[in-house]
Amino acid sequence: MFGFDRITSDPDILDGKACIRGMRISVSLVVNLIANGMSTDEIMAEYPDLETEDIEQALRYAAWTAGDIVYVPTGIPA
Repeated sequence: MFGFDRITSDPDILDGKACIRGMRISVSLVVNLIANGMSTDEIMAEYPDLETEDIEQALRYAAWTAGDIVYVPTGIPA
C-alpha cells in the first residue's frame, strides 16, 4: 500500500483504524504521542513491540493522509 508495509487496517482490530503491523497500536496514537513531546525511545519503552521503523512509517503515513487539503466549514451562521 503506497510503500507503507508496516501500516495495516483490519475491521476486527480497532474498528479498522490504521495500525502498526496488525497490533492494537494505532497510527493516531503514535502520532499523538510524538505531538505531545514523547521521544521515539520513550514510546518504544512504553510499547516494547514497536520498532523505530514503525514510528517513522506512522509519521510518514500520517503526513501522507493529511495531504494539503484545507476544509472550510460552510453553513455556519455568522
